[in-house]
Amino acid sequence: MILARELSENPSLIVAVHPTYGLDIGATEQVRQVLLVQRERGAATLLISEDLEEIMTLSDRILVLFNGEVMGILDAESADIEEIGLMMAGTRHKGEEL
Repeated sequence: MILARELSENPSLIVAVHPTYGLDIGATEQVRQVLLVQRERGAATLLISEDLEEIMTLSDRILVLFNGEVMGILDAESADIEEIGLMMAGTRHKGEEL
């Protein structure tokens, strides 16, 4: 319920680090819905996660880091989950110079 308390203040920025890690399916869906509502309200969200499904569901843009280095920045709508997985393993996004 810490999440509900913090979001009741209507923050302009939310930093969510592994927000659904260890939660059951029902609680995971509730947290995701809360974050989506906050996004619709106009809040910016920095999502830090290794859960590709969560990243694809909650993100507009995806930045992938590997060993502290940016591997690529993608729009979530056009992102390919396999390509994101490769970037998470250290392969730079093809055609992109950072």
